[in-house]
Amino acid sequence: MIKKIDPEVPGRFGNLELLARQVVEGFITGMHKSPFHGFSVEFAEHRIYNPGESTRHIDWKLYARTEKLFVKRFEEETNLRCQIVIDNSSSMHFEGKKVKEGRSSKLAFSVECAAALMYLLRKQRDAVGLSIVSDKTELHTQARSSNVHHKMLYGQLDNLYRQDSGGDRKRTNTADMLHLLAEKIHKRSLVVIFSDMIDNTADPASLFSALQHLKHNKHEVILFHVYEGSKELGFDYRQRPFRFVDMETGEAVRLNPGDLKEKYVSRMEEYFRELRLKCMQYKIDFIPSDINEGFEKILLSFLVKRSKLY
Repeated sequence: MIKKIDPEVPGRFGNLELLARQVVEGFITGMHKSPFHGFSVEFAEHRIYNPGESTRHIDWKLYARTEKLFVKRFEEETNLRCQIVIDNSSSMHFEGKKVKEGRSSKLAFSVECAAALMYLLRKQRDAVGLSIVSDKTELHTQARSSNVHHKMLYGQLDNLYRQDSGGDRKRTNTADMLHLLAEKIHKRSLVVIFSDMIDNTADPASLFSALQHLKHNKHEVILFHVYEGSKELGFDYRQRPFRFVDMETGEAVRLNPGDLKEKYVSRMEEYFRELRLKCMQYKIDFIPSDINEGFEKILLSFLVKRSKLY
């Protein structure tokens, strides 16, 4: 039984850790096992097989090539390492429908999800790191599991949560940032990305290449594709002239939405399909995340699904 959270919690308390705890404790109550599991062992080297011992770890592929028995030796890894990556470019400040405690942006949705995941991983005594990126790396911490480290991460998330869209315009450089993170993050980590995957500086192929780079470095990757379904995807505007402003460049254009709605929606849906297919190809867990549905619904649906698969 998953407990429903109070939708006024963020507005009343302004405490992300409290919100995260309420979501996660309600989730754990109804689950029989964790949705996340550490990489329990990692291959280290081969050694000669000794007659009489277990054949469980014999490398039969190597035997087929050499006709000699070798056993795989492993290094134990007791905990999961998770790196949470949040896109903080200006486009992530795009807001969705009104909610009870104000308005919800793509960035606020991402921070709320990240806070809940961080609390869940902390309950498992797993190590968590945080990366905040835009056209540069704004923050990058290594994955740790100490209480002091978690408090620091919640402080960083809280600062991010309170940001508004009135600051400097920050263009997206998602592809370059993901390539950089692929080299910085310790191998064999769980990498959870929150991004709208809108990149004004690169073509889609560059973004897909960056995702592939993360997988090439043996990371398990989960992509929460954060978007606003009504206007950003469906272009649901009234039939009158509007002035549209690019949140990242400041460029503006005045037009009637009806003149290009069909073409716009078609192009966006095509890009979403291509992104989903590439994630399937690279074995990346792809989570479509319409912020108008609320972070609780999307996050808990994902966790329930994952706990059944693993």
